[in-house]
Amino acid sequence: MDVVLFFKALILGIVEGLTEFLPVSSTGHLILAGDLLAFNDDKAKLFCIVIQVGAILAICWEYRLKITQVLLGVTHQRQAQKFVINLVIAFLPAAILGFLFSKYIKAVLFKPLPVALAFIIGALVIIWAEKREHTVRVQEVDDLSFLDAFKLGIAQAFALIPGTSRSGATIIGGLLFGLSRKAATEFSFFLAIPTLVAASAYDLYKHRDLVNFSDDAGLFAVGLVTAFLSALLAVKGLLRYISQHNFIIFAWYRIVFGLVVLATAYSGLVQWSVD
Repeated sequence: MDVVLFFKALILGIVEGLTEFLPVSSTGHLILAGDLLAFNDDKAKLFCIVIQVGAILAICWEYRLKITQVLLGVTHQRQAQKFVINLVIAFLPAAILGFLFSKYIKAVLFKPLPVALAFIIGALVIIWAEKREHTVRVQEVDDLSFLDAFKLGIAQAFALIPGTSRSGATIIGGLLFGLSRKAATEFSFFLAIPTLVAASAYDLYKHRDLVNFSDDAGLFAVGLVTAFLSALLAVKGLLRYISQHNFIIFAWYRIVFGLVVLATAYSGLVQWSVD
């Protein structure tokens, strides 16, 4: 792997890790970063999907005690069984819709300008949700009902639109449905495990002909490790932040980011890809 490719993998791994669990859209950032780095061919797109596993491993490490308890108790503990069922219920809407429409979505929406618009629209939704009165009826993830899980799964499905943010859709949906910030945020973390692992495995299998593991092992290793380390920092930071703050700051970030992309495209300063 040459030095230029190494740094591209390093940068994209950091971008993935820092943005995957924040309500700012990791997919949107990766599309834009890949465009700027001229790393946006089919193999690069597969790379950006697979390195999500690195971010997921950060969640598995951060919540290793909870995950271990669930795995050990799933055969005989009602609470562990309910937790797993809730994840399955919440996972299905995005999985089904993604399987049916992913080809169309990638062909039409995986481009910088639609992503920029989704950034801004998503920001307005966050601001609207934060301005509403927030009545909490679910304090912890273990308190979720099956209906709560289904509604959160529907919310996550909106993130099939790149730039929307999977974590953002789930968290803001959780707030609208009566979850505490902690419960909504943590459930978005746990729901990411089956969602992103399934997406990565499916795309890797479907496009396995694009990967030569003897040549590309270093590229993927750099992306996975940097995604893991940066995601670990982002998760810890987000949990500290939400204990005292709302998500408005992320909405303003999304608006500024989206406007910058639109302005640079309109002015010709950056030649964003359009095909």
